[in-house]
Amino acid sequence: MTGAADPYAVLGVSYAASRQPDPRIAVTIRTALGDARTVVNVGAGAGSYEPADVRLTAVEPSPVMIGQRPARAAPAVRARAEHLPFPDDAFDAALAVLTVHHWRSASAGLAELRRVARSQVVLTWDPDVTSRFWLLTDYLPQVPAHERGLACLDAVCAGLAGDGQGGEGRAGRDRARRELSVRPVLVPADCTDGFLGAYWRRPEAYLRAEVRAAISSLSLIDQDEVTAAMGRLRADLASGRWQDRHGHLLTRTALDLGYRLVLARPGC
Repeated sequence: MTGAADPYAVLGVSYAASRQPDPRIAVTIRTALGDARTVVNVGAGAGSYEPADVRLTAVEPSPVMIGQRPARAAPAVRARAEHLPFPDDAFDAALAVLTVHHWRSASAGLAELRRVARSQVVLTWDPDVTSRFWLLTDYLPQVPAHERGLACLDAVCAGLAGDGQGGEGRAGRDRARRELSVRPVLVPADCTDGFLGAYWRRPEAYLRAEVRAAISSLSLIDQDEVTAAMGRLRADLASGRWQDRHGHLLTRTALDLGYRLVLARPGC
């Protein structure tokens, strides 16, 4: 795997330090997994949101990310979502957290999640909501433009719904009938997981290079544009312009920024 093939060869170098799992989001994900006892976490990265009370198998293609998994984390199988090295129905549930948009083929990867697990839990985002986030509307409108076409909510729902043609016998018949639900995941004001929307009430955090370095949306666009945008944000914070426009957010404890948890289970 070359650096060009692995977006985390650079992005992931300090990932574990900036992307600590938020305990409230962790509870939401664990609740969604329900009574699953065997779970495969695909695109597992440094091990965020992996429940400790299940038998977990991690799948991650990036050696940079695997190297940051803590000693207590489940060992990771180095593989891609599109080619999972497991038999049909090997797990109770498949988990994928803010990773599908990085896969080479979202449709193939999501089909693999359906193949190897009876239910699926995927954290993604709704771009129609996320694009209204102040960081993007006021400073970095090129982010939603750059991300147009990425596999997020609509692609995840379509991929998990399946087409009923994924296999023979019981597995193929079950996958023809899928029950999907979509739940909003609110971002706490003091969110510890440094993804794009984590600092919505702490705008000064975006001025720090190490914070931006762990956010793929900001790391994978033109850095001259990001630097210019941060200069405008810095000036607006100093002048009070940001507070005038967005100060009402300072009284909020959580915000809907478009993050969505998609649950898929076999239908009746």
